[in-house]
Amino acid sequence: MDILHSLIFGVIEGITEFLPISSTAHMVLAAKVMGISQTEFVKSFEIVIQFGAILSVIALYWKRFLVDMESLKRILTAFIPTAILGFIFYKLIKTYLLSNENVIVWSLLLGGLILIVFENFHKEKDSALDDISRLPYSKCIAIGIFQSLAMVPGVSRSAATIIGGLSLGLKRSTIVEFSFLLAVPTMLAASALDLLKSGSGFSASQFGVLAVGFFVSFVVAIASIRFFIGYIKKHTFIPFGVYRIIAALVFMAFACRMR
Repeated sequence: MDILHSLIFGVIEGITEFLPISSTAHMVLAAKVMGISQTEFVKSFEIVIQFGAILSVIALYWKRFLVDMESLKRILTAFIPTAILGFIFYKLIKTYLLSNENVIVWSLLLGGLILIVFENFHKEKDSALDDISRLPYSKCIAIGIFQSLAMVPGVSRSAATIIGGLSLGLKRSTIVEFSFLLAVPTMLAASALDLLKSGSGFSASQFGVLAVGFFVSFVVAIASIRFFIGYIKKHTFIPFGVYRIIAALVFMAFACRMR
């Protein structure tokens, strides 16, 4: 894996991290298309680079973390389920799931179907909660459990969180923002845990490759967040569900041709 690959992955991560289409799936499948093996460094790269995109949330929503203590307490509460489950299943996820293309493709496909079905049945009520600082702590925990489903590569952290929040009675714009904010402690912890366990084995050049992808994903993610916020004000998530299905089918066809 070289600097050019890192640039490509940085763009992919920055675009896909906050959209309900699974950034991990796109990076793993892109690596397959480009002939990059899922080495320990590449697996770590695919985890850590996500925090580069997450830093864009801090840049855009820093007041939520430094000023709005009520929102911050709810963000940290929602992070608890993923923190516990992620620590328990870290080795299983990185060793067996992160390189399992069948799991990723089927998660991408089924996730698309779920998005489409959910959007066709979900109707937002006028009484839907629109203030993160008033979100009941029980619902914070429930949203955190939904987010933890994204430990399975291909599920999409943002999609799981958003569907969970909508089903619990939050307004669409509110749960999307909460999903952005919840990503910060989630990916900070995931990146720190991975670097702690694997970082000592990286060379100086590998850290350089990681730094390039990290920076590119940060810059691109800022534009992605602004696009998504504008998009959800007028549209549903159905196009993302359709895209997920098409992407999964295209990769299935590609994999068949490579055999």
